[in-house]
Amino acid sequence: VSSGDTHRAVLKPVSFLRQVLAVCVYPELLEDKSLPLDVKIRAQKLLEACDGGSVGSYTASSGLSHVRQSIAEFITKRDGIPSFAENIFICAGSQRIAVKLLASGEGTTRTGVLIPAPCPHTLYPLLDEADVVLVPYQLMEEKGWAVELDKLHQALQANRRNCEPRAIYISNPGNPTGHVQDRKSIEEVIQFAAAERLILLVDEVYQDSVYGKDREFISYKKVLFEMDKEYAETVELVSFHSLSSACVGECGMRAGYMEVVNMDPEVMYYFDNTLCGDISTPVTGQLALDLMVIPPQPGDPSYDTYIQVRKQQKPAVTLFTLATLSHNAKRVQEFLNKLPGVSCQPAMGGIYLFPRLHLPCGIKEQAKVGNVPKIMKPYELCTAFCIVSKKVTLVLLSHRLCILVPSDTLDEVLARLSSFHCRLLGGTVTPRDA
Repeated sequence: VSSGDTHRAVLKPVSFLRQVLAVCVYPELLEDKSLPLDVKIRAQKLLEACDGGSVGSYTASSGLSHVRQSIAEFITKRDGIPSFAENIFICAGSQRIAVKLLASGEGTTRTGVLIPAPCPHTLYPLLDEADVVLVPYQLMEEKGWAVELDKLHQALQANRRNCEPRAIYISNPGNPTGHVQDRKSIEEVIQFAAAERLILLVDEVYQDSVYGKDREFISYKKVLFEMDKEYAETVELVSFHSLSSACVGECGMRAGYMEVVNMDPEVMYYFDNTLCGDISTPVTGQLALDLMVIPPQPGDPSYDTYIQVRKQQKPAVTLFTLATLSHNAKRVQEFLNKLPGVSCQPAMGGIYLFPRLHLPCGIKEQAKVGNVPKIMKPYELCTAFCIVSKKVTLVLLSHRLCILVPSDTLDEVLARLSSFHCRLLGGTVTPRDA
């Protein structure tokens, strides 16, 4: 309930995707009469895109050209804005590649990247590994984790003496906060990035999971290209999407893509060059990306079964699933807000809620600088993510909670959390409990 790993949560994979991949891995299944015709046709096309007709072959470092074209067509259809295969780069860890290219300098000239607080827990080690300076900007919790210009300017001005800010990272829909930016907010961030000459690094992995009332996913690219030319033709943007999305939840296949917009051609060369230093993304993951962006269409033999199966499982882009996510988000938020010392903003999208714990003085007194009391270890273990600075205070402790889980799992999580939390505040938790 913290990792967002939907298959680990015992949710079934998308059958069409797995059937096509099975044929690609074992082509003899093309003779299997029990498989739908469109599964075989799709598998055959994907195999033809592989060198030697085999998933065992290497691919270009930037990914299979066939899959990059499919992704470009998906983005074009989504935004109504042309996308081009040469601007698509497939890799396992696309954010790491982008940050690696940004990293430079020493001391006060080191690259700085503005990041939201809170942010995805994997972002800290990624930036640390690249040796860039973290420049946190605070999301406004009381306003539903809104991105506000004042906070962006404050973060930038406070850190200019420590580094050279060169990029701003955005998570939309928010991980772990569940906020979804509207067009006005996105425009403001784009204008800020343009004025400060910052590259936009936009994580849009949960774009298929927006369920908040009067909210919809709008990509940064769409908004950018619908703005004046001074922005549309100059602001550099790198957007990310992956198989870890709620749509298919194939986290273990370790494949994603980035689309690079308005980047200088000489810099684009280095994207390819940097990727050449890595082993190409596993071919099965690349093929799964193709299946994610181009699923069965109405009239295909697999379509009816595909829709029926997806309606029976949580990680699917259907009204049923969005309604389920919305129901879980509302249910968990109401539950958490009834617990003593807990507050939680509503989620508009994504698969997480981010409650805050207001700890009493008795627990605060147990804390040492840079250390969490043993009594709090169960919270760390069950969430794998603590966001407030342990080096400063333990008055406010937050953790993310995944809501893309079966209802019986959710029931058990809430019951255990409530029991432990109430005993903790009542002072009845023993060392054995901890």
